[in-house]
Amino acid sequence: MELKPGLRLESATCDTQVVVVKAPKDVADVDVRCGGEPMRELGTGGDRLPITGEGDATLLGKRYEDAELGLELLCTQGGDGALTVGDQPLLVKGAKPLPSSD
Repeated sequence: MELKPGLRLESATCDTQVVVVKAPKDVADVDVRCGGEPMRELGTGGDRLPITGEGDATLLGKRYEDAELGLELLCTQGGDGALTVGDQPLLVKGAKPLPSSD
């Protein structure tokens, strides 16, 4: 699937929904999955499939990334499936510390 910032995706296996924050620049086709099944554009519908992949559930408000690929997703609705690119799990992006105000 070709990704671009602002694209909304939904899981075929659970309630997870994400928004693409950063998309890879050099890769035209990215296999974003949730629960082991490819994600689809929000609103395209389709049957709910069983979760086949392993991993932790997605958490509302967290950013998931593959820094090497240049992909960042924001979870707008949590669910039971784990986010992956192919079989590679996406990692929760850590928060940057705010500067101290003296």
